[in-house]
Amino acid sequence: MADRQLHKFDAVVIGSGLAGLRAAVSLSREYNTAVVTKVFPTRSHSGAAQGGIAASLGNIDDDNWEYHMFDTVKGSDYLGDQDAIEILVRQAPDVVYDLEHLGVPFSRTKDGLIAQRKFGGHTLNFGEKAALRACYSSDYTGHVLLHTLYENSLKNHIRFFSEFDVLDLIIEDDVCKGCVAWDIRNGGLHVFHARAVVMGTGGYGRAFKITSNAHANTGDGLGLVLRNGLPLQDLEFVQFHPTGLWKQGILVTEGARGEGGYLKNRDGERFMERYTPTLMELAPRDVVARSMQTEIDEGRGIDGKDYIHLDITHLGKERIMERLPQIHDLAFNFSGIDCFKEPIPIQPTAHYSMGGIPVDNGCHVVKNGKLERITGLYAAGECSCVSVHGANRLGTNSLLEATTFGRIAGRSARADLSNIDFSDLPKNPRARAQAEVDWFLKANGSRKVADIRADLQETMTARCGVFRNEADLKKQLDHVRELQEMFKEISIDDKGKVMNSDLMEAIELGHLLEFSEVIVSGALGRRESRGAHFRKDFPKRDDDNWLKHTLAWRKPGGGVEFDWRPVIITRFQPMERKY
Repeated sequence: MADRQLHKFDAVVIGSGLAGLRAAVSLSREYNTAVVTKVFPTRSHSGAAQGGIAASLGNIDDDNWEYHMFDTVKGSDYLGDQDAIEILVRQAPDVVYDLEHLGVPFSRTKDGLIAQRKFGGHTLNFGEKAALRACYSSDYTGHVLLHTLYENSLKNHIRFFSEFDVLDLIIEDDVCKGCVAWDIRNGGLHVFHARAVVMGTGGYGRAFKITSNAHANTGDGLGLVLRNGLPLQDLEFVQFHPTGLWKQGILVTEGARGEGGYLKNRDGERFMERYTPTLMELAPRDVVARSMQTEIDEGRGIDGKDYIHLDITHLGKERIMERLPQIHDLAFNFSGIDCFKEPIPIQPTAHYSMGGIPVDNGCHVVKNGKLERITGLYAAGECSCVSVHGANRLGTNSLLEATTFGRIAGRSARADLSNIDFSDLPKNPRARAQAEVDWFLKANGSRKVADIRADLQETMTARCGVFRNEADLKKQLDHVRELQEMFKEISIDDKGKVMNSDLMEAIELGHLLEFSEVIVSGALGRRESRGAHFRKDFPKRDDDNWLKHTLAWRKPGGGVEFDWRPVIITRFQPMERKY
């Protein structure tokens, strides 16, 4: 192996979003750290987050962490692990102040404090009224967080390998020794030998046609884990954000409703009064998305079509440009709508994955329901499932989770590195990745990657979306398996190795097809409705049989194998969700 293709670091972080960069910043204070990312860091999808980051600072109202914990547990439909949730909400103020000290330019109150606003599902006094808990920077919060952490990464001399796509993890005898990545710009496989590997590879919204996710969000980390014989947790829980631009799926921040925006149907009615009269438009996302979809399905979409209106015209130009300037630009550029004068057309859009790679509260990747660890492997952010979100994530808890558990992952790895030595690499660590690349470059079938991907996205949206039922899920499971067989018959036009986007898209499609089978299988098996998973044939939550986490493995010969582990309940017993 040429020297330039072998790299040795104490720690390697895969992914350059908020979770990955926060872990890298923490690690780099003591250890030689690299970040391997398939996009340039500031193009990571974390930068698209708009509305804010939750923390009970109490700068404007009488907030505290117990109220935040109650809302997060209730919002999760009681599937969130409450020990992990307590870590999240207790650390939230310190995490936000830490980010402030790193240089994040938060919006401010007149007194110079970090500004806070309302967001869906966040309340005071255990549900009494809406809380001002979302700390924000206009509607560019994710953008400024990402750039600040990238700047700190450069200051800490972290080595970046941008436009490197990780194709395999090097795991032997439950010890992770590094990873193998493809150099997108120049071609060729590189081996990264490490004592600790942190995965921050993001979500998988590109399994659906209408999504707020970037094109890079193809769930690669999930595919890597499955291929190495490790499980995924709670993958049936996919959040559909209520407000995506019609046809585009581009996110319209919940902050628009937090600032006082209205949802209206074809009759101009604020229909949320029928569904959640207390919180109205600020109910949790799963509730709002189902309410919107019900209005559309029952013919009350605008002009009878599959969208409704988000009206912020009454907020006025000055307030919109102060608090929501990006929304004005997105609505105008992508929908031709001037939101000063007319409402924005919106529809539910696949937005966030509550499930992912199972980890313990220290972000160590685990291999089973007994929480037995893989030495040297960690995960944080949307690709992981420490289960603070359970069956449904509250808005602004994603940026909080990514930065909180990114920091925890870095600290855990930093603590563990004092006891982890470099393990010998296998004789040919890139053999499996090389075989995969060779197969794609030599494949000469008649199927096209774009056609299979479009088919998958269309059918996942139609049959495994906001509403689900057994007949559709069975049909989709069979169809995903048919698409997996079609995938064996693909060919790609570009047979070169330099900047080969055809090759990258084929590899990404392989991941999409693998974990989509897990999503559908989990949704079919979970015969209840909970959070973002709503079965029309089982419309009630079933705590007697389904108050548990799903663990799923890909069988070597095909299919999915399941196991379960109990939800950790400490403070708040399950109760009916009322808003």
